Amino acid sequence: MILVIDMNWKEDSLGFYEFVVPILTIAKKLDDFVVRHYLKITSQDLNRCSKIILSGTALKDNAFLSNPERFQWIKEIEKPILGICAGMEILSVVFGAALNESLEIGMTMIQTVKVNPLFFCDFKAYSLHNYCITPSDYFDILAKSAKNVQAIKHKNKKIYGLLFHPEVRNQEILINFINKV
Repeated sequence: MILVIDMNWKEDSLGFYEFVVPILTIAKKLDDFVVRHYLKITSQDLNRCSKIILSGTALKDNAFLSNPERFQWIKEIEKPILGICAGMEILSVVFGAALNESLEIGMTMIQTVKVNPLFFCDFKAYSLHNYCITPSDYFDILAKSAKNVQAIKHKNKKIYGLLFHPEVRNQEILINFINKV
């Protein structure tokens, strides 16, 4: 079962329909899933799932960044995690990476720089974010754009982060995470 974590500022916000529902549309074809808002995650949710996906949020929705202690479980869990946009940002913060302002909206050319199970070539992706990351030593860089690091993987765990939105375009990346990681 996949645990999809809604990273939006409140449960059932408009952002839920924009950033979570597209993930669910893909996931439901491949596995059972449950959705929890990040403020309501329980240890039972974490124990029951086999994989975790952290959603993106709207540009002005950064409430999750004021609660990084709520995500400390990420350091301990031994299950595959995929963080999308806001999800990548919180993964990075938990492991000591710096966030920097970097507005990017629209189609972005992504260059794959390291072999990985999610994607294998250069491609265009949809970007919608206010921040980019400077990865900590815990992460390898998997892909870049001309402007930012676009994909990372934890060096010792199956934890991946994507700055772009594969639920909008490049849905095969989500499928690869669910089926291959």
